[in-house]
Amino acid sequence: MAVDAAALLRATTTIVLIDYPGRAVPAAIARAGYTVVSKEGPEPDDYCEHVVDGDDVVLRKVGTPPERADIVYSHRPEDELPGIIDLARRVGARAVWCETGSPSAKASVEAAGLVYVDSPQIAEAASAVRRA
Repeated sequence: MAVDAAALLRATTTIVLIDYPGRAVPAAIARAGYTVVSKEGPEPDDYCEHVVDGDDVVLRKVGTPPERADIVYSHRPEDELPGIIDLARRVGARAVWCETGSPSAKASVEAAGLVYVDSPQIAEAASAVRRA
């Protein structure tokens, strides 16, 4: 069954990013009105929030993932998916959004009881939902 990404985003306030393909992604999501926290490095405390500040989006170190998030977005290799699913469970996420998905990634996410999304691109979808 296809996931209605727009409906998922309408019910979302916080998104955790585990890597992303360029700074435009978290910037677009933050500008669309979402709370965006990203993993910015290899250390356990390398979490930052992307905050809209006038015309800019700035990083503010928060040190931990949020206590609660609706979506965990991943732009990482599939072999890292088990840890990403664990994070999604810890923050109470409903969905894991895999920009570069696969049938086996879908099976892993759904087996964990989470919604799997791999399209459309999250930045474009978030911008469209908040503008609508």
